[in-house]
Amino acid sequence: MSDPNQEFHAPPPAPAEQKAPRASHLLPYGIGLFVIGLIALILGIVKVLPGGIGTGLAFAFWGILLFAFSFIPLPKTKGGEEPPMSGPAKLAGIFFEPTRVFRDLRANPRWLAAFLTIAILNAIYGAAFVQRVTATRIVDFTMEKMESSPIKPPPDRMADTKEQMLQSMTQTSQRVQTAAKSFVGVFVLIAFVAALCLLAVMAFGGSMNFWQAFAAVAYGYVPIAVVSRVASLIILYLKSPEDIHPVLDQETLLHYDNLGVLFSPAEHPALYVLGSVIGLLSFYGLWLRAKGLQNAGYKVSSSAAWGTAITLWVLALLLGMVFATLFAGFMS
Repeated sequence: MSDPNQEFHAPPPAPAEQKAPRASHLLPYGIGLFVIGLIALILGIVKVLPGGIGTGLAFAFWGILLFAFSFIPLPKTKGGEEPPMSGPAKLAGIFFEPTRVFRDLRANPRWLAAFLTIAILNAIYGAAFVQRVTATRIVDFTMEKMESSPIKPPPDRMADTKEQMLQSMTQTSQRVQTAAKSFVGVFVLIAFVAALCLLAVMAFGGSMNFWQAFAAVAYGYVPIAVVSRVASLIILYLKSPEDIHPVLDQETLLHYDNLGVLFSPAEHPALYVLGSVIGLLSFYGLWLRAKGLQNAGYKVSSSAAWGTAITLWVLALLLGMVFATLFAGFMS
């Protein structure tokens, strides 16, 4: 009797799921930045490069961070995706068609153009602020307020601290290093906020890749940085230097788009911070954050995106109010 199953063939095994590629292109940049940081650190230790120790540590840390990030997988993409938008197209589109830009970031989370835009604008405004207000006025004000602050240096270090601050703002080499270190600060801030966004989205039941969160945070901040920095640069040269606060105005001079103008920062620091985040630019940034998370992630609902954006907004507000209360003297 013949076997009725002689023509039966077992189905082929299901193909193994292909792993998403890692961001290995960041590896040589991480190594390069670490080497630059190590060289600057050594030159600073032997006193060849003033301020080189801080710059070296900052760049070495940036290099280590990029090295670690190179092992994070890129998002998995399906076939038939639209061609990725170019950096300039995304920079223009984030103002006029942000949803399209964020959807492009879902499959192509490239963030370099956004990062450079934000970092360059920050460096330009920082340098212009010191040139306009003058290093002497900024340092004298800071040292005066530091006398009664929780971070007051020992009495025998006050003069050295003041001299170091003056040199960092007046020596050309140190001003260049300050601008360079601001790039590190921008990258670390974006990475930190992206990590918080990723964790919050997952807590709200969404699904997202780290690089999607990173790119969404970076591009979501571009319009805020452009409007705030360009407006602040214009105001900086329209106002008299004596009317510019040496500390508060280092971040922005655009104060009349929010309710912070209703409160005295010296008398009511917490209320001033609260009023400062109730404004057009702040709400615009909140909307961009939610829109970016919703459209850049794999599966992020509107409620998850808004829940994440509002949660981080509230946490930043509370942290700002605490710091403003602790260091109220610097706001007078």
